[in-house]
Amino acid sequence: MDMSQYLDIFLEESNENLQRLNDGMLELEKNPEDKEIINTIFRAAHTLKGMAGSMGFEKIQDLTHKMENVLDKFRNDQLRVNSDIITILFKCLDKLQEMIENIQNKGTEDAEITDIIEELVKIEKGQANIEQKPTKKIEIQLNEFDEDLIKQALEKNYNIYNIKVTIYKDTILKSARAFLVYKTLEDIGEIIKSVPSVDDLEKENFEQEFYMMVITQKTSDEIKDKIVSISEIEGVDIEDIAQKYKSKITSKQVENVEVEKHVATEKPKQEEEKTVKKIHQSVRVDLERLDKFMNLVGELVIHRTRLEQISSSFKSAELHETLEQVGRITTDLQDLVMKVRMLPIEKVFNRFPRMVRDLAQELGKEIEFIVQGEETELDRTVIDEIGEPLVHLLRNAIDHGIETVDERIKSGKPSKGTVRLVAYQEGNKAVIKIEDDGKGIDPEKLRKKAKQLGINTEGMDEQDLRNLIFLQGFSTSEKVTDVSGRGVGMDVVKTKITALGGTIDLISEVGKGTAFIIRLPLTLSIIQALLVKVAEETFAISLGFIDRVININLAEIKKTNNKEVIIYRNNVIPLIRLSERLNLESVDSENKFVVIVRVGEKTIGLLVDTLLGQQEIVIKPLGKMLQNLKEYVGATILGDGLVTLILDVAALV
Repeated sequence: MDMSQYLDIFLEESNENLQRLNDGMLELEKNPEDKEIINTIFRAAHTLKGMAGSMGFEKIQDLTHKMENVLDKFRNDQLRVNSDIITILFKCLDKLQEMIENIQNKGTEDAEITDIIEELVKIEKGQANIEQKPTKKIEIQLNEFDEDLIKQALEKNYNIYNIKVTIYKDTILKSARAFLVYKTLEDIGEIIKSVPSVDDLEKENFEQEFYMMVITQKTSDEIKDKIVSISEIEGVDIEDIAQKYKSKITSKQVENVEVEKHVATEKPKQEEEKTVKKIHQSVRVDLERLDKFMNLVGELVIHRTRLEQISSSFKSAELHETLEQVGRITTDLQDLVMKVRMLPIEKVFNRFPRMVRDLAQELGKEIEFIVQGEETELDRTVIDEIGEPLVHLLRNAIDHGIETVDERIKSGKPSKGTVRLVAYQEGNKAVIKIEDDGKGIDPEKLRKKAKQLGINTEGMDEQDLRNLIFLQGFSTSEKVTDVSGRGVGMDVVKTKITALGGTIDLISEVGKGTAFIIRLPLTLSIIQALLVKVAEETFAISLGFIDRVININLAEIKKTNNKEVIIYRNNVIPLIRLSERLNLESVDSENKFVVIVRVGEKTIGLLVDTLLGQQEIVIKPLGKMLQNLKEYVGATILGDGLVTLILDVAALV
């Protein structure tokens, strides 16, 4: 049987399962006792093994089988989850990724897996230097009232702990020690349950151990320190159970909702099955076909505009009415193809947690990585290109931004640094922020480095100095490492983002941290633009950059520091004469228009001769011959057939 016809499906589904395994491993490292996570990972590995076996890829099958054996030991409480095992399992995932890429590029697995399989076998047989003893679980039975309390605590983001306290065997007055523990926990939170009960503790009806479930805002370390300070306490074991109860309560709610739905609407079984099938239906479409679809819709928009112009000269009511209908259909079709091309940015974000974990371990730093807004959608073209700049910025935050544990403790910060990756939509732009609570960027350090490189910093304010890091070859690293220091990275980031029609801003405070703010267009294909005339030429400016347009007299233009500015609403706005910038002959006219554009934190005025109105335009690339023209982002064809250049506002500013 020829299996080659199924190869594309195998590769796509393998990559999806690998991503599930990566995400699952990261979750498991944070919640080593969560059996549901272990089961999810096991299922993904099992699926991958089955697919590889059916396609005849024996090495992938062998490696996933050995991974299953280790995961099975987790499931059966024969092996404790720890960072050492997780690191080895991550090595397995890297090897699987390598084999899948080899299959895609070369048609064969072509990888050496002997060493990694030996490591897995040692773990499985208990021969590795890894603790085999299962973690002792603390179980406390709860009633509905207790679960309701926990639900309220979870909604307020409180911590929930099971605490096991062990008293020395020969302790006199055990009840007094239990009372002191009870009182200590009562002062810092709310005790939901005690095993044995409070009465039994008072009557000393227990041996050495007793258990308490507590809701609190304190951390497990703070609780442990308080209890251990009580005399005659042999040991304290604390289990964080918030995640377990969150999933338990959520699944219970879902179950209740399903029951209510079933009672409310008694549908015939056949009809119900049809509904479920319809919800989950989807089709995998080749990206090349989507691109062609987009191009055809773009051409349709151009010809619709042309027809509208012809219609206006004929003044035919019937033609006008028909064209209005065609216009509505074209707009709906355009919206639809845009949505089809849109992908959640999660596709890019989901590979970063693993990268941050590995890099933090390599640099010996403790980092909490927070990701928000993964559901924000961007055009597929932008999604494909934005990954590399974000990698540079995250590596920069971890290496340059976050200090070592010792440095953070000395400066009075928590030992664990925080790196935050946030995405959200703002009008017709997508905003991505990379923030860290590290040491920030010192402008004076940058000034010294600039002088070493022969850069004149006279007249530069602190923000100008910080922006020097975007220059090619500029690096503040004292030594070159695998992570950074060669002076490449930040200039690549700015170039890439500018090429996407976006902007990047830097905000930093010494000792507090740094934030990079990226603003990107939601789509790169069809945009709303303002058409302007400079001399005899027509240009398009994306509405995404425009703040407002004002009419001015040339006499209103002032000069400061030998640069032209205008005063608008008590704000000084720098002015760019487009005729001079684009080497065009200026038109003699006292009255002109200023298009005020905002690029990140900067506001600039663009002086133009005439406004031609707003129009929907299709962006066409300029081609290889004209790629070095930095002032233009592309070109478009107007309704009258005129080819018009689209100004790159970010590059002009």
